[in-house]
Amino acid sequence: MAVLRPEAAPILACTVSRDVQNFDLLIEDMELELGENWGDLTFADALVFLRQPDAGALEFIAIALDEEDDSSLPLIRELIEAAKGSEIKVILIAEELSPMVLHQLLRLGADDFVPYPLPEGALKEAIARLRRPAPAAPPAPAQPAALSGPGGNRDGVVLPVHGLAGGVGATTMAVNLAWELAVVDPKAPPSVCLLDLDLQFGSASTYLDLPRREAVYEMLSHTSVMDRDAFHQALLTFNERLRVLTAPADILPLDLVGPDDIARIIETARANFDFVIIDMPSTVVQWTETVMHQAQVYFALVEIDMRSAQNALRMIRAMKAEDLPLEKLRYVLNRAPGLTDLAGKSRAKRLAESLDISLELWLPDGQRAVTQANDHGLPLAETAARNPLRKELHKLAKSLHELNLAAQAAAG
Repeated sequence: MAVLRPEAAPILACTVSRDVQNFDLLIEDMELELGENWGDLTFADALVFLRQPDAGALEFIAIALDEEDDSSLPLIRELIEAAKGSEIKVILIAEELSPMVLHQLLRLGADDFVPYPLPEGALKEAIARLRRPAPAAPPAPAQPAALSGPGGNRDGVVLPVHGLAGGVGATTMAVNLAWELAVVDPKAPPSVCLLDLDLQFGSASTYLDLPRREAVYEMLSHTSVMDRDAFHQALLTFNERLRVLTAPADILPLDLVGPDDIARIIETARANFDFVIIDMPSTVVQWTETVMHQAQVYFALVEIDMRSAQNALRMIRAMKAEDLPLEKLRYVLNRAPGLTDLAGKSRAKRLAESLDISLELWLPDGQRAVTQANDHGLPLAETAARNPLRKELHKLAKSLHELNLAAQAAAG
């Protein structure tokens, strides 16, 4: 086993890697933060050491990995489990590791993640987070314990937008509805949060010209310790009015988050904003049910075509089979026929009758102005205020705001 320099000072931490010389920046930062109070072990040696009583003095281990360590993943999993069994914190230092593998290791109990090459101050911040004491238990809350963590006093309206076929305009509706709500009342605007939960191909950041940040992935990976501050740090602000949780920078597995993770995120957003607009993935995932139960209204977008009809039928069957709240669905017909398009209106009527649904909201075709606005990273209100689609979404936002004010007045 590698020597941990016990004569120098108590060992507080240890790097674990195939060869620490491959991570020279890690060596420099460990020396900067811990001086002589750290050591280094290989994967096999670390597993032996962690099972000895002396390991109890460690605060944390920093496991450094790169793409050549794929063959050592079973051993690394054992390392994380052994460390957690001894109540030792784990920081992952990863260089070019696939998101899938990283997700698996974080699920096993790794406490933090820092990319390599190490950004300036990143290791220091990770160590500070590990040493931060757990928040004291709050006094008995007036509401259920599950809602005690978000740190706000609002009870926001949750409005998911789900496209039942590709390209039906769900993200366009979600982004523009969120913006219309954010500016619906110039004197007393409601607070609005847009959550892009399409973890793989979410485009809300593109439509609003916002960067994708690593903070989003970090927040999604650690929702169990997420508080109000961590949630707000993951958000970006558009035009000083709208707060946005963008999709992660990389394509991630849709099971990166589970129902409990999504519930925490939505509860935190509800506690801090008047409206929470959610851009859903078109795929139905294990946490879709969670969003449905949290939502006041669940917008389902379709067009007048066979794929929308078939997918809507599948959605209805699935919801009935799982006993989900079908009454929350509000079907939105995008690119709806105009006043003089009698043939189009007839087709829409037949579509609704064949599915036994009501198309409660008809959104006109915004045509090229929509694509241009999206490409420029601006809402329609900023680029084409007189566009018929923008006008319809403005009416919807105004109606939702008035209903929310009426509900608050009745409750208060």
